[in-house]
Amino acid sequence: MNINSFNDISNTVGYSGLTLSLEEIVILRNSLIILQKENHFLNIFLWGKLLGIAKDYYISFGYRNDALHGQTYFYSTDGFVWDLLPKPNMRSRLLTPLCVSRLQGDPALVVDVYEQYANTKPFGTEVFKDHGRYFKELKEEDRLSSLVEMYNEDALIKPRGALFKRADGVVIENKVYEGLSIQDAREIKSYMHWRRPHQRWNTNLLTRYDYNYALDFLDTIDKDIPKTSWTLHIEHGTIAILRSLYWPGMTFYQKINNSEHGSLYIGYGKRNLDIPHMLHNWG
Repeated sequence: MNINSFNDISNTVGYSGLTLSLEEIVILRNSLIILQKENHFLNIFLWGKLLGIAKDYYISFGYRNDALHGQTYFYSTDGFVWDLLPKPNMRSRLLTPLCVSRLQGDPALVVDVYEQYANTKPFGTEVFKDHGRYFKELKEEDRLSSLVEMYNEDALIKPRGALFKRADGVVIENKVYEGLSIQDAREIKSYMHWRRPHQRWNTNLLTRYDYNYALDFLDTIDKDIPKTSWTLHIEHGTIAILRSLYWPGMTFYQKINNSEHGSLYIGYGKRNLDIPHMLHNWG
């Protein structure tokens, strides 16, 4: 969520029932403005809040030139002081999905994932066979970076037209973006993943009658599996609200016929892997 949208947070992502307190909004807004100036970011966003036992983690990111490939992430436990979030490594990517405990709120804490997983999963120790101690312990700071990466792959989104790919390949925010019409806002394919595309470049070309490569270079969320992993509602005919079933606590909003949009995640950093079972029961 852009810091300029903080004042209206209760009327946007607040529809999910999860929001930030007035004190948090004031603190985060002021500290992020400072962080943006110190790093010479063109724009800065509040990614969300990961709930821990002792302390919570606030996550933010900004970019200088490229809105897609140039993002830099930070974390804070108090909303004042921001530390650079390291990029995920092979070990953290492997072990983070196996962590069953909640985040503690201590970036320096090292947990024994081997012991956690073996005690809760049948034959869990086989996952770590022949990997040695290197693949058994995980620092919470590294776990944090992998959780952010996992979330971004699944649930960080932008509306169609909000990002523009220049001829030189640099992705920028579209200054003439005027929002989605009520008809487009009701369509799942009007929303795209804000990360490097996984689909072939011509995927949208073959499915959209109004294809424009400068706007349609990202994967649309209607290609996600299962297709019903997203919920979309139009509230009062003025705002579209999307939620991800994979990441409970994720809320995205787009004001109808307005350029304002954004998303916020407030949760425990747990991915919901029971979606097929849930959808089967609902069906």
